[in-house]
Amino acid sequence: MTPVTAGTPTIRIDPNSATPPFEQVRAAFAARITDRRLVAGTRLPTVRALADELGLAVNTVARAYRELEAAGLVETHGRAGTVVSAVGDQATERLQQAALGYALLVHEVAMPSGQALDLVRAAMLQVARGYRPVEPSGDQ
Repeated sequence: MTPVTAGTPTIRIDPNSATPPFEQVRAAFAARITDRRLVAGTRLPTVRALADELGLAVNTVARAYRELEAAGLVETHGRAGTVVSAVGDQATERLQQAALGYALLVHEVAMPSGQALDLVRAAMLQVARGYRPVEPSGDQ
C-alpha cells in the first residue's frame, strides 16, 4: 500500500484489492470531499505527480479525476489544475439540511432512532433498485 500526502490527506492504494486502482483514488478523494477534509478551492495534486507518488499509470489517475469531475466534486482548469468544487459543499449542505429535517420529524413523532435509521436504509435500497416517485398527472 502506497501513501500519498502531498498537501492532501493520506491516500493508500491496495494493489491486492479487487477494487481497481482508479476507483480507490476516486473513492478516497470523494470521501475526503464529502466529509469536508478537503474543502472547496483545495487544489489536488497534478495527475502526473499523484500517479508518480502512487506508482500508477497517469491514465489511471486521470480517469479517477474525470469521474470526480463528472460527479461535480472537482473542477479541472487546464494548466491551473484540479480543485475541489463548491458544488460538492452545496450538495453536502443540502443533505445535512434534509437530515436535520428528518431528525426533527423523528423526534416530533417520538420514533426510536434505530427505527428511523432502518427507514433511511430501506429508502436508500429502494432508490438503488431504481425507485422513482410517481409524478401526479394532473388528471382528476
